[in-house]
Amino acid sequence: MNDLVKQAIEYGFSHAALLDTDTLVLRTEARDMCAAGKCKSYNKSWVCPPACGTFEEFYARFAAYSKGLIVQTTAMLEDDFDYEGMQEASAAQKANFAEFREVLLKRWPNLIALGSGSCKLCDCCSWPDNPCRHPSKAIVSMEAAGLIVSDVCKANNIDYYYGPKTLTYTSCYILE
Repeated sequence: MNDLVKQAIEYGFSHAALLDTDTLVLRTEARDMCAAGKCKSYNKSWVCPPACGTFEEFYARFAAYSKGLIVQTTAMLEDDFDYEGMQEASAAQKANFAEFREVLLKRWPNLIALGSGSCKLCDCCSWPDNPCRHPSKAIVSMEAAGLIVSDVCKANNIDYYYGPKTLTYTSCYILE
């Protein structure tokens, strides 16, 4: 498992750390942020609440696992309003996360991938009228699952904040 941290860094992530699934605590506050419309995807996507599943369903899925991997992409921003830098980092995190997921699936075919931000695979999600167009590629975010990302980072000894003029996108894989 320790080699995975090194492999994730080599794959293009800024930071990585092992994840203990005992630290995964689902919190209503995370879902409350979704419901408040922070990303504008609540009740509009298969991978967002309420369609992505209940806390009970996530706890049941997590119960079979004990370890995972946290991966992060940190952007150095020109200033607090460097939207282009934020978008570039988000795109890099999503692309690296999806590609590294394919690598990990070869060893852990039943892994759970929890991403950052909302799904952008389709211009318009088919929810709720039709099935997801890309169920094998669609990824629920950590927040949509009910996780407070900063809490998960703290509990697993990886920073969440890397200083002024930085922005970090965090995702995780639950592997075994």
